[in-house]
Amino acid sequence: MRSPLTRRLGLTTVLALFLAVFGLAPSASAADPGPAELTFTTDTATTTPGGTVNLSMTLTNNKTYDIWFVYQTIDPTWLTTQRPDLKYSVTGCSLATASGSSACSGTGPTNLGTNYGAPVPPGQSRTVTLTLQIAADSGCNGNIGFYSYFYAEFSDSTNTSGGPVHTPETRVLCS
Repeated sequence: MRSPLTRRLGLTTVLALFLAVFGLAPSASAADPGPAELTFTTDTATTTPGGTVNLSMTLTNNKTYDIWFVYQTIDPTWLTTQRPDLKYSVTGCSLATASGSSACSGTGPTNLGTNYGAPVPPGQSRTVTLTLQIAADSGCNGNIGFYSYFYAEFSDSTNTSGGPVHTPETRVLCS
């Protein structure tokens, strides 16, 4: 004779199998983030010619080893390049640290890896903020956006890459 525990385990097994077969079971990959994650935010969704926008990039180490090296590109989206009347430049770069902000080692759409202040310990993040200056004679009623690819190496000799990661777009409004 079967015990009540055996019947419950059997029913649970059948239910789990049913959910897995029909794709209703929770996915392990949805709960497991990648080894490193890059996210973007802006301090404003709109600006006018002559205004500024702060574009923040946060790199998070989801692995149990330090990130030792980061290489990142940042380029304007295709739609941004199709509006040559939109004029902007990167005028500042800062790295947020526990003791405040420090200047980055370079500005503009270049290798941004050294700007993250590697190593990045497990479970921690680093945020770099680029300041975009919209030219006073810039066109308006267009969007400025960027995309990025990144590559990170960890202290256990593994690596990861990701992208494209897109920034929020900033709308340049007519004043």
